[in-house]
Amino acid sequence: MPRPRITKVAAEDVTPNRRRGGELRVVLGPATTGATTGFLGVLRMAPGEYVSEHYHPYSEEFLYVVAGALTVRVDGEPVELAAGEGLLVPKDVRHSVRNSTGEPAEAVFHLCPLAPRPELGHVDTEPLPAPAQPQPDVGGVR
Repeated sequence: MPRPRITKVAAEDVTPNRRRGGELRVVLGPATTGATTGFLGVLRMAPGEYVSEHYHPYSEEFLYVVAGALTVRVDGEPVELAAGEGLLVPKDVRHSVRNSTGEPAEAVFHLCPLAPRPELGHVDTEPLPAPAQPQPDVGGVR
């Protein structure tokens, strides 16, 4: 596996992914920097948008709200997050994210460790908001 490289990446330079809802951009990860242990990105959500329910069989997910407010459903229970608050979602735990406010919201997310293969890293448990969108390539072991 190639060694990670010191790379500055702007979120605006990363192609957004809307397949699962919201606007996800993996800013630092295997595809952008050669990262080998996880990836970090930003999630932007307009009022009423959501990210469909899913879980990560290999990774913990860290979610930190930078602006606005989000509701994260964790195993069906709502957890309200405001700007300046974070949440750890353990591996194998179903979760979804919704912006139920009238204002845009933005969060930073980090997942680690990486799954052994990218297609094993994310398991959808409900229909996707935009299934016609291409599957994102975050890179990693193939």
